[in-house]
Amino acid sequence: MKVRLKHTLLFLLFFPSCFRSGGLPPQSEFVLDTLCTVNLFEGGTRERYAAVFARIREIDRMMSAYQDGSDTDLVNRNAGVSPAGVHPEFIGVLETALKYARLSGGAFDPSIGPLVRLWGIGTDREHVPSPKEIGEALSLVDYRDLVVDRERGTAFLARPGQALDLGAIAKGYAADEALRVIREAGVRRAIIDLGGNIMTAGSRRSGIPGFTKEEPWRIGVQDPLDERGTYLGILQVRGQSVVTSGVYERYFEQDGRRYHHILSTVNGYPAAGGLLSVTITADSSTDADALSTAAFALGWEKGSALVESIPGAGAVFVFDSRSVRCAGTIRPEGAPEDADGEGRIAFTLTNSGYRLE
Repeated sequence: MKVRLKHTLLFLLFFPSCFRSGGLPPQSEFVLDTLCTVNLFEGGTRERYAAVFARIREIDRMMSAYQDGSDTDLVNRNAGVSPAGVHPEFIGVLETALKYARLSGGAFDPSIGPLVRLWGIGTDREHVPSPKEIGEALSLVDYRDLVVDRERGTAFLARPGQALDLGAIAKGYAADEALRVIREAGVRRAIIDLGGNIMTAGSRRSGIPGFTKEEPWRIGVQDPLDERGTYLGILQVRGQSVVTSGVYERYFEQDGRRYHHILSTVNGYPAAGGLLSVTITADSSTDADALSTAAFALGWEKGSALVESIPGAGAVFVFDSRSVRCAGTIRPEGAPEDADGEGRIAFTLTNSGYRLE
């Protein structure tokens, strides 16, 4: 059995001319079950970095399904018993999760905890469950059983054995909150990388002091069939989040077959729609995080339609046939501008082993 964890599918492409106006270099910590790196390109003081990581750790303690006493843990322990009192911001994340659950017809579902626990992908318990076990776990997955009461400050899962797992949205929320902390400190240019969930602030300044120009950040989209650091294309973004869900992000192999962590709420097995990865761009990393999982699970036709329905969202779909398609605000570089081309994000395919459709 072979295990590969947290394969980062996005990375910032740095160049020698990328201008930093003083301060400490990028800082990293292991939190949210992944390596998180924050790069403040101006005003990178020890206190500012500490404040950002303190906020990320606070969100991890609140959202984690595996920390005793977290809000997620409290809701899960009280499933089918009574509503649990939770933080107002936790309720906000659940409301966003329910929004994408409804929009995706349940392809994204915050109550997927029983299936996630059963498969155990990324833990020492990972295995291929029996059809009976999958059926039992799948019967407990239903976002419509999640009752959120903002006025009372409670969340409730209707049936015993149900469980929340916010792994497909919590990192996005943490990235948005990290950006808020950075902006409140007056920092205008930064990159937040939470294990491949990337949030950009401002734009890339290239050149030397006194002779600089503002350019988009260049984000490489990992080739999911090659080693880490090998990218198939480049996105150019300013102030957006970029998030990828893919089959190489977290998986294990058993009896010659690979099982990835994006589970279908239709049959309980890893989603199989002919996709290797889906990369989403959006102003909100919370939205991008949820949307990347939903679009991957839905497949191209329904997934691209969902992306197109979200204002400002864009997507790059990578298929196991090595074809690549863009949707929403993302367009291939050099393609004719739409009539409403303002706000479009350029994608450049750089790997000749893939083809744009």
